[in-house]
Amino acid sequence: MSLLPPNEIESELSYAYLHAVASSAGMSCSVVGSRHDDKQGIDGQIRALGRLSEKAKLTDISLNVQLKATTNQPNRVNGKIPYFIKDVKRYQKLRKPTVNPPRILIVLFLPGIQENWLEWTPEKLSIRDCAWWVSLRGAPETENNSGTTVYLPEEQYFNPDGLSKIMRRLSENEEITYEQ
Repeated sequence: MSLLPPNEIESELSYAYLHAVASSAGMSCSVVGSRHDDKQGIDGQIRALGRLSEKAKLTDISLNVQLKATTNQPNRVNGKIPYFIKDVKRYQKLRKPTVNPPRILIVLFLPGIQENWLEWTPEKLSIRDCAWWVSLRGAPETENNSGTTVYLPEEQYFNPDGLSKIMRRLSENEEITYEQ
């Protein structure tokens, strides 16, 4: 029997989390599987159809996502969660202000013990712990070649309500940018 290494299991759980949140919010979600998309920092795409608010200017909204998963516990610093992106090229692609659909980074924080990543009972199936999101659009350049730390706002949970808010903002033609 061949088992996936822990880092691949983390990755697969981040996809499952993305699909569960998008489905629960009533949106479609697709995994982006081409090498070209992966090189651009795109792991998946979420799509919402319909009028999402009274101020909506768009009724067909797409959002590209980069997924990361980690067992490092989220440390909060002044209401933000630092996350180190190891790939500077990926960071540069995520911060580009000239892309459409817009892109966000979603980081799933998993417990340190692998056996606690997924809980199953006859009543429920749950992925632990939580994911946060951030737009890096307009984030500053980095001089570091090994990676850079980004800050996920503590209130930006990636859950059905949080995703609905993102898509509503995009439907109103609001640009979602990085806030330090």
